Amino acid sequence: MNALLRGILAGVLGFWALGWAHGAEVVVVIPLKGQVSQAQFFFLRRALKEAERADAKAVVLDMDTYGGEVDACISMQKALSQSKMRTFTYINPNAGSAGALIALSTREIYMAPISAIGAAAPVMAGGQDLSKTLEEKQVSFLSNYFASVAEKNGHDPQIAKAFIDKNQAVVIGGQTIHEKGAVLSLSAQEAVKVIEGKPVLAQGIAASISDLLKKAQIEGFVREVRPTGFEVLALWVTTLSPLFLLGGILGAYLEMKIPGFGLAGILSILCFAIFFMGHYVAGLAGWEAPVVFLLGMLLVLGELLVHPGTILPGLLGATLMGLSLVWAMVDRYPGDPIMPDATLLVAPLLKLAVAVGLSVVAIAFLAKYLPKTSFFHGLVLGGRNPAGAALSSTKSEFTRLSVGAEGVARSILRPSGQAEFGGEFHDVITMGRFVEPGTRLRVVAVEGARIVVEPITEKNP
Repeated sequence: MNALLRGILAGVLGFWALGWAHGAEVVVVIPLKGQVSQAQFFFLRRALKEAERADAKAVVLDMDTYGGEVDACISMQKALSQSKMRTFTYINPNAGSAGALIALSTREIYMAPISAIGAAAPVMAGGQDLSKTLEEKQVSFLSNYFASVAEKNGHDPQIAKAFIDKNQAVVIGGQTIHEKGAVLSLSAQEAVKVIEGKPVLAQGIAASISDLLKKAQIEGFVREVRPTGFEVLALWVTTLSPLFLLGGILGAYLEMKIPGFGLAGILSILCFAIFFMGHYVAGLAGWEAPVVFLLGMLLVLGELLVHPGTILPGLLGATLMGLSLVWAMVDRYPGDPIMPDATLLVAPLLKLAVAVGLSVVAIAFLAKYLPKTSFFHGLVLGGRNPAGAALSSTKSEFTRLSVGAEGVARSILRPSGQAEFGGEFHDVITMGRFVEPGTRLRVVAVEGARIVVEPITEKNP
């Protein structure tokens, strides 16, 4: 718990410091320690976005890793490619495997006096060698992919290929730097060797990040962004986002069907709060998305509670809620157009469609079977009674009402509440309509303990 609180505090202070330094010359240091993973990718992306918002002059990856997940490595490369700032990797002391490929994704590389980079041949998650066919496919794809990345960032594409492919030799200016037969690894001294006026890979050797900035002739307020205890939680929230959306939608549906405010309402609020908070921590969403969602929810509640039947506010509110859910899942960077590229919308729309589809199935099931169970009544934490004398119920376990019986609503039906029939009070529910107290009602269906009513109007026979 103390570690989690320290992580939260570090994240808050880091964000505050970046905001405080906005307008000054800022250099953001992002530590990348340990295994390369999706959680580490979330942290990197969030840190890069904070640096962009602070208009940072440069970003330095403080790296010490022996490698990790290929998918996370490629995701981190894509995040770095979005940056408009100068990007550095400081290898202190290891940039092995996936770490080497991430380093190639930055524009400048510096190394500690005792350090190494390379050996990025793909292997299985457990460290075992790949099958021959799979290895050939992976090596061919990754070597060419990161050769392109290296060339874009000003590095020799031969180096990138040799990190991955043991059959790739490296010849620079007529000098053979590496022969075929093994994947390439470079010490700091080998990486900074100058051939024909250009280093083999790294721009220099630095004793520290301060030394790096001095040699790169960068001055500014140095701020290190530290990972918070929520970074790993964000991984699970974003991965399981359809389930949190499902919980939020189902909770809202049940809350509308049950009188008073109960567990269903709490479940809905909790699921939506976790959804938005997880995407905020993951760096996908700012505060705008939950604000738009709240505005949409207020419009829907206004339609249901204040002016039912007007349709337009409810329709607009539902649209805003749906857009905010998609918005929260779109991977936008500061300065990107408001309307995201179609490719960025595919995954969010798919997740929302899955959640809505599951919700429709679950709601249909609950509408048919839940009212017949005792659990239906146990969900309610407390009901609301109208002002005046308390209403006592003489209802028996199994209602004696039949279809066609007439009575009077004694509480507001939203769409459920209490009604009086022949001096007895019963829990009733309408077919979705809200009914004011004092309205005459007619029973249209009796399904176990569930009594469905409709208001008696002049149109009713």
